[in-house]
Amino acid sequence: MPSLYRYLFPVMWLSWAAYWWIASRDVKPTTRREPLAWRVSYIGPLMLAALLFAVPNLPPPALHARFLPRTEWVLVIATALTAAGLLLAVWARRCLGRNWSAILAIKEGHQLITTGPYAMARHPIYAGLLLAVAGSAMAIGEWRALLAAGVALVAFVHKLRLEERWMHEQFGEEYRAYCQRVSALIPLVI
Repeated sequence: MPSLYRYLFPVMWLSWAAYWWIASRDVKPTTRREPLAWRVSYIGPLMLAALLFAVPNLPPPALHARFLPRTEWVLVIATALTAAGLLLAVWARRCLGRNWSAILAIKEGHQLITTGPYAMARHPIYAGLLLAVAGSAMAIGEWRALLAAGVALVAFVHKLRLEERWMHEQFGEEYRAYCQRVSALIPLVI
């Protein structure tokens, strides 16, 4: 990978993480928090995905074979997808405002947000992060990155299902109607 891209992807992800951390300081108090076992059930796979992305020499060697050629156009598309995904996640996070939580939680005075990216997908943060993960997997171009993207997808879908259950409990008919109008991750698809 050319040196520009070698540094660009970590800079994009670290900038996103810094924003995420800073924004997490101004949230509403939590009234209901997920059990630790639930948290581990999706954080564990996300940590595995991060390890697969970050450590280039994990065994077995077959994980290091390329599934995409190392070309400039692949890297340009991968950069665009990663940037678009991270920006979508930030936009969605900003729309949630003080209702946001890193873990599954119900906030004091929790509101159902259905505007901005939430008018297109019920879980645009997960959609954005999955798009960014797909872009990063393209940039790496090795099977380990594709495996990491698959693991991240499974983790986010699992977390999404847990979150859906709580949103139905919290917002009842209003949430059911929202589900009828808006797809979970990809507009008009999923």
